[in-house]
This record gives sequence, C-alpha cells and structure tokens, in this order.
Amino acid sequence: MNNHSLSHTEENYLKVIYALERETSGKIQNLSIAEKLDINPATVTEMLKKLQEKKLIDYNRIDGASLSKQGDLIALRIIRKHRLWETFLEEKLHFNWDEVHEIAEQLEHIHSDKLIDRLDEHLGYPKFDPHGDPIPDAQGRIPETNYVSLATIKKAGKYRLDAVSNESKLFLQYLDKIQLNINDTIEVREILEFDKSLVVTLNGKTNTMFSHDAAKSLFVTPID
Repeated sequence: MNNHSLSHTEENYLKVIYALERETSGKIQNLSIAEKLDINPATVTEMLKKLQEKKLIDYNRIDGASLSKQGDLIALRIIRKHRLWETFLEEKLHFNWDEVHEIAEQLEHIHSDKLIDRLDEHLGYPKFDPHGDPIPDAQGRIPETNYVSLATIKKAGKYRLDAVSNESKLFLQYLDKIQLNINDTIEVREILEFDKSLVVTLNGKTNTMFSHDAAKSLFVTPID
C-alpha cells in the first residue's frame, strides 16, 4: 500500500506513532496518541482499528500500537515531505523557522512523488531541515546523527547547536530573541546542582541561563 489512499488523519496518526516510538520503548498507548493529537482516547481506538485492518500497525488494546514495516515506510515518506517543505519555505521563500512547521503540516499531504523528488533536487538534496532534523531520502534512509540533548551533559565546555526538538512558535521565537540558531556555539559555564539549570554563554558574547526543560529541547555536539 502507498499513502495515496490514506486520509490526512490516517497519515497524521502514522507520523505521531513514529515520533512516539522514538521517544519511548515498547508499544504506544492510546492515551499517549490522544495527548499528542489533543483528541479523545475513544477516537484513537477506532482509528487504530482501521490502521490495523490496513496492516499499517500492530495493535491490541492491552499492549498498544506499533508501526508495521509498511506503516513505518509511509510515516518516513510523510516526514520526508514535511522536512523538505520546511527547508524550501525557509531557504527559498524566506519564512522564519518558527513559521514553517504549520505550513509544512498542510503541504506534507500532497501525494506527488515526482514533485517531492524535484523539490529535493531543487534544494540540492539537503540532509537536515531548518530545525536540524534529519531528512529521510527517497528510500527512507535517515542521515546519521550523533547529537545529544543539552540537558544530559555532565560537564562544562563548548557545544555546537545541531537541532531543536521543540518547534513551537514560542520556543523558536525565544531562541530568536536570544539570537541562538543552528550551528551556533553554546558554552556551558556551570550546571546548577539544585535544578540542573545551565549557566551559558552564546557565541562568546551573550550570557544567559537555560532551564532544564529548555535544555531538553536543544541537541548539541561537543566542540573540541
């Protein structure tokens, strides 16, 4: 099955299950999906039954849901389209990175593989989107990443910002306000034992602090 025969809602479910599978181990519970989509859990149950009938997920009420091989491939195609559109919107149409997610949510449901392949070629086959997320290729292969959450680091030092997992407008606008972008330098000067807040210097000039929650959304690699 290809995703041309799926509704937008079905595609959104597959994408959400894919994301949740990468946040946790084991099968995904209905409540987690309902919270992610902000809908009633009973609605989730009915949709999961439909997706199971189409052999896109493995599901039972007790254990929860996981993507089948086919469901995983379709989810990757949707994610590929979403991230390519985000890249196009920022690079070619000059939208801000806090604007592109909502628009790409609409464009990702266009079902022309030829269009997406042409878009990929036009952009020069980018490996990462404006938020640093890896872009799957046409075969569903994902570029390797080695970055870790800033909240997990154990010692002071210099780090490069590679990705931002929180794509909400408020968080991205906050990063704009403190002038922090992908590939910028974060120097961690101190990790406060009380609440794991970080005292940092950005790009060698701006001193600020990140709460533990904010640091969870910033993914970095050490600078030697």
